[in-house]
Order: sequence, then structure tokens, then C-alpha cells
Amino acid sequence: MTSHCATLSLVTLTFFVPAWAFADGVATQWGQWRGPLGTGVAPQADPPVEWSEDRNIRWKIPLPGRGHSSPVVWDQRIFLTTAIPYGETLPHPGHDSHGHHDNVRPEQAYEFVVMAIDRRDGRILWQRTVAQEQPHESTHETGTWASNSAVTDGERVYASFGSRGVYCLDLDGTILWQVDPGDMRIRHGHGEGSTAALHGDTLILNWDHEGASFVQALDTRTGREIWRAARDEGTSWSSPLVVEHAGRKQVIIAATNRVRAYDLASGDVVWECGGLSGNVVATPVAGDGYVYVTNSYETREMLAIRLADARGDITGTAAVAWTRHRDTPYVPSPLLYGDRLYFLKHYQGYLTCVDAKTGKPLFARQRLPEIGNVYASLVGAAGRIYIVDRNGATVVLKHGDKLEVLARNQLDDSFSATPALVGRELILRGERFLYSVSK
Repeated sequence: MTSHCATLSLVTLTFFVPAWAFADGVATQWGQWRGPLGTGVAPQADPPVEWSEDRNIRWKIPLPGRGHSSPVVWDQRIFLTTAIPYGETLPHPGHDSHGHHDNVRPEQAYEFVVMAIDRRDGRILWQRTVAQEQPHESTHETGTWASNSAVTDGERVYASFGSRGVYCLDLDGTILWQVDPGDMRIRHGHGEGSTAALHGDTLILNWDHEGASFVQALDTRTGREIWRAARDEGTSWSSPLVVEHAGRKQVIIAATNRVRAYDLASGDVVWECGGLSGNVVATPVAGDGYVYVTNSYETREMLAIRLADARGDITGTAAVAWTRHRDTPYVPSPLLYGDRLYFLKHYQGYLTCVDAKTGKPLFARQRLPEIGNVYASLVGAAGRIYIVDRNGATVVLKHGDKLEVLARNQLDDSFSATPALVGRELILRGERFLYSVSK
């Protein structure tokens, strides 16, 4: 990719990047797992195209425990969560939710840990244990007990371990407050994974499970509950997304019965829409007045919702600008890059790109070279798209209307966490190692 092409890509993007992102420097950070815009795009990053274990690796460090939470980055600090087993083998303390399969039971107690790593050299700055307990439920055999990603605003770090609690720490690792929302009962016993959303002084938790589901807003300064809204939903793993439209801030959560938007200040439902099916995992993305929600478990569904028309129950109305019923993602969330929406089929290596406004396919079901199971969400920067898989491979594509592979890179690890793109770096969290990939 030439610098000329990269510049053209950034010029195109300025029509879709909100002015506040550049004004306060947020666009240069990766403070949440879907990036500074919540779309998967890092508008000011320029990571490498090619790398291997002995090329363009700035540093590589082993990680304690296991976690599929994504790294988040602010200035020179990387924040991660992990779960570290300790002690003797213990009997299973509770139950698996109905229909369990392909699960791993918690046979030990765990330390639930938040870590800060120096971005410059990979040195661990601090490692704070926020809870110690044996999980009450199993997790999926490919999952972990630290799959919820942290989020930071550059002043504090917020880490949700779900049933193990929600914690606010300062940048030196001191716990400022903690909240215990209760115990989740997860469908299939597949483990927890919804990441909290941060907007200003409000932290939003999605608590969809096989019990009394709710969405909760917390004051970031104290942990005090601002509002709570009951939800008629079973388990979903989708994370909340905060968008602003026509001066109103909305919390959007995709789930089985309804996609709902809540007023950020009051918790009142602004609009709702049916159309998805069970086991919603992918998190919505939004831009230029549209929100995109999707899933692919029982059926394959994708909805594009026009916010200007979204009031009340919009199911089957003109507020749903377009729908799609094939090749939609299950685990990885889509990438909204400019006016293009990219997504994988289920969690397989088949890529589709559509016009975000119309849903018109630009290419569909294109096979990616030697890419297997993909749990990490798609990310993009500098006119390129990065897709990592659980076999250690990353394919780099050119952002455009046809599939153009720039590189396929292989590392000696397995990747389920979404990468972070900052500056000239790609931060990759694997099963065993944390990598800084840099030119």
C-alpha cells in the first residue's frame, strides 16, 4: 500500500469520522475493543502489512492465565484482563445452564486480574488481582473466564468480569470502586463475554442471561447506579453501543427478541426492532446515521436501521433500510469502513462486502487464503483490513470494492481476541503471548 493510497483512504474517511474524535485526540487511541469510533476502524493508525515471528515484531511477552478479552490502549499503556487458575482441584460448585455442550468446567479457583503493559517495551507495569473465586458455571471449550474486554478513557480503567464483578481502577492499578451485579446463568453454559460500553461519565452493562435480564447504567466516578431497565431477553453476548443522533445519545443492544435503543440519560426505550434470532454475539456498528445489527445461529439475519426514522416499534417499517438473510456473521462483529460494510460468514473465512447505505453486494462469499475459524472481529486502518484467526494467521486486505489480498502473516499462537491498532502498531493478544507488531 503506497502512502498516496493511504492518504486517499483517510480523506474519504473524514466524511464518516465525528469531529469530536479528532478534537480530543480519541481517534489516536484504542480505548475500547471496537476502536475509537466503535466501528473497528483506527482512522489515524498505520500498522504493518507483513510480519512473522522474526520480522516486524517489536516485542513479544508471555501472558499469565488465559483470556480472550481484547487489549485496549491509551498513550503508552496497554490494558488487559486475564484469569489465572490456582490451588487444588475443586468439585464443580454449581450447574451448567440448559443444553450445555462442548464445555469446560471450572475445576480450580481463579485470580481475576487486570494488567497494564508498557507499550514501548512490553514490560508489565502492574498486575492487579481484583477477585479470587471459583466460577459458578462452565465456559465453552474455546472460551475463557476473562472474555469481557476492559475499556479506558485515559483517566480510569473499567474491567467487567461479569459474575465476578465490575471494577474501576486508576492508571496505577488502585481499585477505586467495584460493583457486584450478581451471577449470570448463561445459555448452553458457554460462558460470559459482553463488554461494557463507556460514554462520558456513564458505563453501560448488558446483563442478558437465563435469569432476570437487564441493562444497567453506572456513574463512572462512583459506581452508583444511574438507571436500570429490565429486558425480556435470554442470553446474548452482544456488547452495548452508544451512538448520538440528532443530539440524542442512545444505547443500542442487539438481542434475540428485539434490538433496542435506550436513552443514555434516562434508560427509556427510544425504539425497538425484531428480526434477529437466538444466540446473538456480534456487536452492532454504526455510522452516518445508520446502525447495523446481525447474527447467524438459528437463522442468518442482518438489519440496517436508519436512525432518522427510528421511533417506537420499527419492525417491518421503512426505518429498516435493508435486510440480508445469508452469509452473516455469528461470532466476529462486522467492520464499517467508510461507506463499506465487511463481514464474515458465521465465523468462517468467507468475506462479503456491501454498500452500507443500500446493502448492495460489492463482492460476496469470497474465500480468504488459508484462514480458518475467526472469533476476532474485523479491524481496519490506512486503507487496509486485518482479519486474524485461531490458527495464528492474519490476512491483510485492501479496503475496496473487490477482494485484493496484500499479505498473509503467520505467528506461533492462536488468536481469538480482536487486535488493537494504534500509531504504527498492531497489538495482538494470543492464547499464550502478547505481540507488538510494528515496522
